[in-house]
Amino acid sequence: MPSAVVAPSLLAANHGDFAQGVRTVEEAGLQWLHLDIMDGHFVPNISFGPQVVADLRPLTKLHFDVHLMLTNPDRFVAAFAKAGAERLTVHVEADHDVALTIAAIKNAGMSAGIAMNPDTDPQRLLPYLDSVDLALCMTVFPGFGGQAFIPSALKSIQFLADERTSRGASFRLEVDGGINLDTGRQCRAAGADTFVAGTAFFKAADRSSFARQLTA
Repeated sequence: MPSAVVAPSLLAANHGDFAQGVRTVEEAGLQWLHLDIMDGHFVPNISFGPQVVADLRPLTKLHFDVHLMLTNPDRFVAAFAKAGAERLTVHVEADHDVALTIAAIKNAGMSAGIAMNPDTDPQRLLPYLDSVDLALCMTVFPGFGGQAFIPSALKSIQFLADERTSRGASFRLEVDGGINLDTGRQCRAAGADTFVAGTAFFKAADRSSFARQLTA
């Protein structure tokens, strides 16, 4: 299992001052920043696009872990590569040729991830696990921050963790949605190693301590 990582979600920061949100993540001693890109079609919300990513890129050396919740993610690979994303994760449920999109992401010089919603059969990810660097299990239905963790997602996490072991693979297993110290430990026990925390991170009294406990 890869070493544990906490990737705070910028979605939970003050949208009027994303630069401060970035500084908050840096001050907690973390290395990753999760950026949720929503189009109002694939999910019922709109967040921000490649221009925000491009504007934030010069401000930090944080690893930009970009999650595309878009109906046609293949149309935006080049834009996010140009904006400075290091990792681009796309949904298996979206309207695109998943294998071609993954290839395009890698050809653009980024790491590639494949994501699934809580009610998606994890077997749908199997054809892509040898070509991605990360598999993302959503532990809420995507679209809004601050939702409650869906316990049934643990079965999908365990399934993908077992599949990683059986293949001798090294892709990261990321979880996103309702992640706090309690749910994070449950995900860790199921095999997750990468934790997207939004509300719980930004509202923590001691964010560094929160991150350390989440990855302990």
